Amino acid sequence: MENLIKELRTQIAAMNKTHVGKYNLSDSVLDNLYSVYPFNKFEYIISHLIGTDTISLQQYLNLRNEYLERNKYLYVFEITAPRTFGETWAQRHLNEIVPELRRPSTSYDPNYSGQYDFLYDGIRIEVKASRAVRRKSGDSLIIKALSSDSKYGFDMNFQQIKPSCCDVFVWIAVWRDVIRYWVLSSNEVATNKYYSTGQHRGNHDEGQLWLKETNINDFNTYEVGVRDILSKIVEKGRHN
Repeated sequence: MENLIKELRTQIAAMNKTHVGKYNLSDSVLDNLYSVYPFNKFEYIISHLIGTDTISLQQYLNLRNEYLERNKYLYVFEITAPRTFGETWAQRHLNEIVPELRRPSTSYDPNYSGQYDFLYDGIRIEVKASRAVRRKSGDSLIIKALSSDSKYGFDMNFQQIKPSCCDVFVWIAVWRDVIRYWVLSSNEVATNKYYSTGQHRGNHDEGQLWLKETNINDFNTYEVGVRDILSKIVEKGRHN
């Protein structure tokens, strides 16, 4: 979003030089512009820029494509319900990129009662997901969403972690432009210095773990590419 706003301000300045005093696209006007989806201040700005020949249609298309490329996962931040994101989207996403993972049931595990999300060759797998959002901001998730090269401080909270209920964790972290994956054994999570127990009063063996710009590099050893997720699950599950 920052790049788009910067580019649009440059084009507005160019338009103002060519059409002195004819149009008012100041921040105060744009901020008070009455918007109803899909008509908003960006549509308002771009229509002025195209209508005054400040940018061509091809320049607009280039601008649009560059924005889409920088924000290919922005739609994930539109999922407002935590349960829908953490369970529905995250589990489906992992199963799409690693189709070998099997949904558990009592036919495969007689003791299964929802403790974990996937099963592979006897290895119990729990999926946790979080999104990188700007810290200290009261805006909506989609406004707070950060790109992977952002300099802003961010929070990613992996919640309701129960190491005793699975063999391997797959963590999925979403930025506007990239998705990153970490694979850890349950023991590596339980003994991690950032793992905090007692997330909810009375819950036994349940905790949470915060990833921030200050500690995310400490997890580099657990990060894997998409093609290596399954092999790392097997490695961690066999040696847990």
